[in-house]
Amino acid sequence: MKYEFSLILAAANVTDEEADKLYEAGCDDGSILSRGDVTMVQFDREARTLDEALASAIRDVESAGFQVARVEIERHEIPQTA
Repeated sequence: MKYEFSLILAAANVTDEEADKLYEAGCDDGSILSRGDVTMVQFDREARTLDEALASAIRDVESAGFQVARVEIERHEIPQTA
């Protein structure tokens, strides 16, 4: 299943070289966006569960040398339980 979410980075800006590191670390299913002092990676990540999608994306971002400040996700992306 594909999950859409954003990881907000602790870094305010990402250079072209750092963007390349993110893609090489496995974030090729993400788009890097900057608005003011906020930089995020918006993901469309394939995984069996939302937890797996989030964990793998955070791991990939951190392996590129970045810290994740927070996660943003739309309510409809969160699985419903009975």
